Amino acid sequence: MKKISIALFVSLLIMFGCARVRVEAPKEPIKLDVSMRIDVYQHVQKDIDAIEDIVSGSAGQSAASGPQSRLQFFTGIAYAEEELDPSVKDAALRRKDRLPALQAAMQQGIIGENKSGLVTVVNQAAADASVQSLVNEENNDRMMIYQALAAKNNTSVADIQSVYASRLHNDAPSGAFIEARTGSGSFEWKRK
Repeated sequence: MKKISIALFVSLLIMFGCARVRVEAPKEPIKLDVSMRIDVYQHVQKDIDAIEDIVSGSAGQSAASGPQSRLQFFTGIAYAEEELDPSVKDAALRRKDRLPALQAAMQQGIIGENKSGLVTVVNQAAADASVQSLVNEENNDRMMIYQALAAKNNTSVADIQSVYASRLHNDAPSGAFIEARTGSGSFEWKRK
């Protein structure tokens, strides 16, 4: 009798203890909101490098170094990259002409590179009208470059400025002020 009651108890437990799962298809289709951002930063970075090579005067120096292997001696190198817009090249050449004056003002702590890739007067007392004119001319050329790169790469000017600012912060001379991100995510002016 004891065996029968245990068997009955176990069979009742199995029968009523198992959960029933019912699977039904929804009445409305399932909607997925997938936002995918295709990063064009590789292409933007190549453009930035080309522009900054013009500004710093290092454009063409890598080609002048000669072939790196014997295979390159016999074969040409073909690039399928788009050329920079002539207005961008002109702006880069104007920036190249201003570069010594900008670097001198940066090293003196009068101007600095802000988080938006623009030059800002950080010491108003030491800035005269010529420094403000220099800053305005530089920022006008930079904004023209940023707008052209944004249009070329189908992205926003703010995204271009963010990527470009990183490069400009790295290229800023020692002692220059840069608006750097802090650990809390805010920005503050620091000397490089």
